[in-house]
Amino acid sequence: MHERPSGEERAVIVQLDFGRDDLDEQLAEVRLLARSAGASVCAVVHGRRHSPDAATYAGKGKVLEVAAEVAAHTADLVIFNHELSAGQERNLERALACRVIDRTSLILDIFAQRAQSAEGKLQVELAQLEHLATRLVRGWTHLERQKGGIGLRGPGETQLETDRRLLGIRVRLLKERLARLERQRGVQRKARGRGELLNVSLVGYTNAGKSTLFNALTHAGVFTADRLFATLDTTTRKLWLSEAGHIVLSDTVGFIRDLPHSLVAAFHATLEATAEADLLLHVVDSASAARDDQIADVNKVLAEIGAADVPQMMVLNKLDISGLPPAVERDEYGRIRRVRVSARCGDGLPLLREALAEMALAKTLKVREQASNAAAAQDIELNFGPDGSP
Repeated sequence: MHERPSGEERAVIVQLDFGRDDLDEQLAEVRLLARSAGASVCAVVHGRRHSPDAATYAGKGKVLEVAAEVAAHTADLVIFNHELSAGQERNLERALACRVIDRTSLILDIFAQRAQSAEGKLQVELAQLEHLATRLVRGWTHLERQKGGIGLRGPGETQLETDRRLLGIRVRLLKERLARLERQRGVQRKARGRGELLNVSLVGYTNAGKSTLFNALTHAGVFTADRLFATLDTTTRKLWLSEAGHIVLSDTVGFIRDLPHSLVAAFHATLEATAEADLLLHVVDSASAARDDQIADVNKVLAEIGAADVPQMMVLNKLDISGLPPAVERDEYGRIRRVRVSARCGDGLPLLREALAEMALAKTLKVREQASNAAAAQDIELNFGPDGSP
């Protein structure tokens, strides 16, 4: 095993081309991920392949090139912007004589740094343990097999089997705790859903400006920074709209391309709040050249967590960079499709408040209409009986 340095780590990034046409965006994103994790990128190794190498993913020649860059820059870490198997990761560490991580491990490390709440820490630990389960190897070969006492002699367990058993116990414990928290969240959401308050969740690609917009609307003081996954835990506040009263607004974790499935599963309790919202504010970086791909990636994750059918209002953010004017865009039926704002400068925020008030009033009318219909149905049942007879 390679020790983790206590200071900033010097990293070499490996980005291979398998025929995709968004390599520049992929490279820019992994650089931001590395910076968010606390690493300093000292070199980038490019390559082109038809398919991954079974043993080292990159092939022998490319591994030698990476080793040369590691030696030249005295790097501590090699980051593959791809998903490596456990065997490929071990083979690369032996060949490069330094730690090697893949994209999933990098994202997990960032999540571990960002988690603040007890629930967030449990979710990150669960995702890390499930990822680690595929990478367990014998770490203590000198132990051979553990010997039992009198009446317990036999082959016993290998250290690897013991590690797997203890890891499995911890995973089950974490899942039980998260299930309890999920039930508690469900009760709270049902209580909110029975009222007339509009329940809105902010969603979007990481670093699109969700938390900045959340702070601009609610003055919540959520931490913001120009880095990926600056905030991780969900924050909920009431927002007063003079035209429609209060609504409930939640800031959620940002999504990203190829978000690890283990993270989606582990954060199910948090992401479920998104699936049960009345409205999703899909925040988009209007200045990003890859915004269409980012929108597609967010919608893919929303479908994965069961939120594909929740109504969306798109918010094109960062007008101060893109140069677009503030505006509200409607479809041919008069429904709001997009609102253009700058969360940092405040341009367009009054338009967004008016759009949210319009949605809140629509929900209030719907809830009152449903209550009126239910009361009328109850009166009919009391007067005529459940079978319709007088």
